[in-house]
Amino acid sequence: MPDTESLRNSEASASQTMTADSLLRPSRESVSTINSDGSRRFIHVAQAKGKFTRWRTVMGVLLIAVYVSLPWISVNGEPAVFLDVANRQFHFFGLTFVAQDLWLAFFLITGLAFSLFYVSALFGRVWCGWGCPQTVFLDVARRIERWCEGDATTRRRRTRANASFVSTVRSGLKHVLYALFSLTLAHVLLSYFVSLPSLYAMMRQSPGENWSAFLFVFGIAAALWFDLAWFREQFCIILCPYGRLQSALLDNNSLVVGYDARRGEPRGKKGTPGAADCVDCRRCIQVCPTGIDIRQGLQMECIGCAACIDACDTVMDKLRRPRGLIRYDSMNGLTGKRTQWIRPRILLYTGLLLLGSIAMTAGLLTIKPATVSLTRLPGIPYVVTNGEVRNEFLLRVLNKRNTPVTFRLEVTGGPASLHLPGDIGLISVSPLGEAIRPVIIMIPRADLHGTLPLRFRVVSPDGKTAIEKTASFLGPML
Repeated sequence: MPDTESLRNSEASASQTMTADSLLRPSRESVSTINSDGSRRFIHVAQAKGKFTRWRTVMGVLLIAVYVSLPWISVNGEPAVFLDVANRQFHFFGLTFVAQDLWLAFFLITGLAFSLFYVSALFGRVWCGWGCPQTVFLDVARRIERWCEGDATTRRRRTRANASFVSTVRSGLKHVLYALFSLTLAHVLLSYFVSLPSLYAMMRQSPGENWSAFLFVFGIAAALWFDLAWFREQFCIILCPYGRLQSALLDNNSLVVGYDARRGEPRGKKGTPGAADCVDCRRCIQVCPTGIDIRQGLQMECIGCAACIDACDTVMDKLRRPRGLIRYDSMNGLTGKRTQWIRPRILLYTGLLLLGSIAMTAGLLTIKPATVSLTRLPGIPYVVTNGEVRNEFLLRVLNKRNTPVTFRLEVTGGPASLHLPGDIGLISVSPLGEAIRPVIIMIPRADLHGTLPLRFRVVSPDGKTAIEKTASFLGPML
């Protein structure tokens, strides 16, 4: 037999709690987190249980683990992701880029943005509910809140009551844990820019010795604490532009979290004549992190977290009714129509994504393991001495590898009598280091007939990489 008695009790409790709080019923005409007088209404989110909540928890743990572990993972002697801004070197999973390679960031940033649009057209706001750092970190904060102050009903009751010693201690403990969590995240973020050994060294020194890093960490931690402790879902509703963009990104075939009005309407308690499946328990509202009523249709505040699906499925299980009154489906699917996954928009997005991927791959293939620059030394352009004409250049070779490399310099384009005095044929460069060498080229005056175009080739030891620079050899015209 279904547990109808417990269901009635939960429905009554939810109704009494809502009435006691004098909460506004969510409406599509106003933001759910603002009271009628314009003041902020804090949402006490109830805990949902179900398969989607479990999978979101697993996803959140994995994402935090990746975020924390990347600075610890070494690839080719450097952290997997290391943005060494001080030395203008950027390491991504064994690939090293220097400032001259930053043009590739255009493909990275635009590719990530376009991928988000592409995924949104297919699967709605799956990023917001499952992968966004705001959602992942806020889920941790809500677990801390439940551990310190109890479930949603208890928190609402304590909010209405006068502050007591116990409630003050609980609230203080919550904010201390928020601060520790924020400081941990901020220190991990700093390690992406200075590396873990440098971070550990900074932590053992006085803040005045690394004041910029100190301000960075505590500034980021303060912003995170403010977000977790107070701003919360307002970030998604007010600051993040993605919710407003979804009207242009989604269509009736995009996967969203929706309410099946054909099954649920008209609403009514169990046993009410003519009532459909929705018993108006409002459990879907209580577990919503942005405080909306999903039964009113697709809304800007919905982040697609599926908490309302788990809550509704739990109620349907108690009523011995089919699951899926609230479910992942397209707007067409919710109205009984067929969902078209392959459509002109998706084909266009796929083509553009492939073109962008090809362009980025081509750009990556042009990246050389070294950067070479060649300039003429200042002063007189040439010197004639002992029957020879001398030109002087300055060669800079930047090694972008994590190992020492000895490059070979070749100069072509001049007569056979061209020679380089001194041992300049081999240039050894330290790992991720730079070598600066003066290059002196001499040609007998009798073999020089005007200006000569020279080609300077810097060749890697394996011969697979050759970087060419051109320069003109100047001399007397007569």
